[in-house]
Amino acid sequence: TNTSVLDVKMNDTTIYELFSSTKPLGITPEQIGGCQLATFGIPEFGTRFLQQVLMDAKPKNFADLLQISGLTHGTGVWLGNADELIKQGICDISKVIGCRDNIMNDLIRYGVENALSFKIMESVRKGKGLTPEWEAAMREHDVPEWYIDSCKKIAYLFPKAHAAAYVMSAIRLGWYKVHMPAAFYAGFFTAAPGGFDAEIVAGGYAGVNATIAELEAKGNEASAKENETCATLYLVREALARGVTFMNVSLEKSDAKAFLPENGKIRMPFNSLSGLGDTAAQKIIEARDKYDLYSVEELRLKTGVTKSVIE
Repeated sequence: TNTSVLDVKMNDTTIYELFSSTKPLGITPEQIGGCQLATFGIPEFGTRFLQQVLMDAKPKNFADLLQISGLTHGTGVWLGNADELIKQGICDISKVIGCRDNIMNDLIRYGVENALSFKIMESVRKGKGLTPEWEAAMREHDVPEWYIDSCKKIAYLFPKAHAAAYVMSAIRLGWYKVHMPAAFYAGFFTAAPGGFDAEIVAGGYAGVNATIAELEAKGNEASAKENETCATLYLVREALARGVTFMNVSLEKSDAKAFLPENGKIRMPFNSLSGLGDTAAQKIIEARDKYDLYSVEELRLKTGVTKSVIE
């Protein structure tokens, strides 16, 4: 395809559905461990914490996703603040304070003088709160009590332009996730293989599911590496549930470390095998490109890699 990543439309409704449902991927939540959304692998939106925020906040459009990006990069903005306002039905995601720019624009709309609105925003975003005079000015212009209270809880607020850059990136990657799955997953695992293990993945959907269950059962006992592997396997499981096949490492076709799309499937690289590092992978590629290798012995001699790597 000739689609450049910058040509991706920002208003494709299917992409927005990723943030609320698994439907755009053609799978059910049960197939991916009960996860209700399809954001695994979407930067800034793929973690369990973010998925919970998305489920609580129910974003419907770009502006709502901007809010979520702001809420989850700020301090004292979501937990114990905006999340409670939404849960109590006081306001929805579009009305809470998500980014620092919101405060200035909201206050100007309420009729607070421009320079003062800016000043209040600057103070709140740095966690310095409100002076009694500012609170009085806000009440004079009918700014709701919940809004004033929310301002006082904030320790740091994200700028809207930064949030916009993150969300645009997420929407673009979401387009590839829906329309070009093999390219999306291959690209993701090449850039962030995080504990990817070809032997586990070669066990297919059932094997991957069993390993996830084992790792999840460890709870807080799990090591950082095991947590990383588990997060990677969530994305692998989703790919397998969608019918994307991971093909075994091949002496002829595998790359040293890039996952390669091959006829709608993904060819795993040499370094995805546990215990086979980048250096050995590179040596195998060099020997493969230079010689015709007819035996295991020849492979060992020409690459100089260890017996355990060959095995």
